[in-house]
Amino acid sequence: MKKFLTLIMILLVTGVTFAQPQKSSKKPIIGISSTWGGGTTTSVPLNYVKSVMRAGGVPVVLPITDDPELIARMLEAVDAVIMTGGEDIDPLKWFGEEPHPALGEVIPERDLFDITLIRMAVAKGLPVLGICRGEQLMNVAFGGSLYQDIPSQVKGTYVKHQQKAPGYYGTHSVMIETGSLLNRQIGLDSVATNSFHHQAVKFVAPGFKVTARSKDGVVEAIEKMGSSKVFGVQFHPEVFTANNIDTFLGIFKYLVEEAKK
Repeated sequence: MKKFLTLIMILLVTGVTFAQPQKSSKKPIIGISSTWGGGTTTSVPLNYVKSVMRAGGVPVVLPITDDPELIARMLEAVDAVIMTGGEDIDPLKWFGEEPHPALGEVIPERDLFDITLIRMAVAKGLPVLGICRGEQLMNVAFGGSLYQDIPSQVKGTYVKHQQKAPGYYGTHSVMIETGSLLNRQIGLDSVATNSFHHQAVKFVAPGFKVTARSKDGVVEAIEKMGSSKVFGVQFHPEVFTANNIDTFLGIFKYLVEEAKK
């Protein structure tokens, strides 16, 4: 009888052990918005891919489509989204302004895909990181607007926002709000960033706030208020990270950790 009770106890303990939830060791899948490629290719710059991998995520390219059902299915397969840099956004269609003479290339197919993708990703509760165009698009998608051309529209600007130095080299200062997501991600109140843009956030979208600016006042980071998952930066942290410079690696690590949740 004693041996029988001992066996029952062993089985019960073993059963409880097996019933306990096991922590998943799977790396989260990070969807990366793609370029248009003239309608013949869809791809992402390798710097984004390398940065996700360095941060512990699995990068997946999200091809451009105008089918919301396909976009929804893509979002079911990923744990977070990165909105990448690229062309200018159509001002007339997306924030009601006539195009400025200095407006650059606009790709309607990519605008529609990116706007739909980011709105659906946020509605689904996924972590979203916007980079350069991606940050600007985040602002526009939720009701904000842009300076279509910094040199001609931002009064008093004196910072060079389109550098000629290598992409992994910081050329101007950015002041970061203490306690913001960016501040927590990289642990700095100010930092030298790279800069490759002639547009920037103008009117901030409702529900978002500015968390970093260059010294001439141009917006360099935004985040969704009341959320730890939706944020964007104007500069290109992926270029530093892909070149094994860890200044901004925390941005991608943070996204991957949020994706695990």
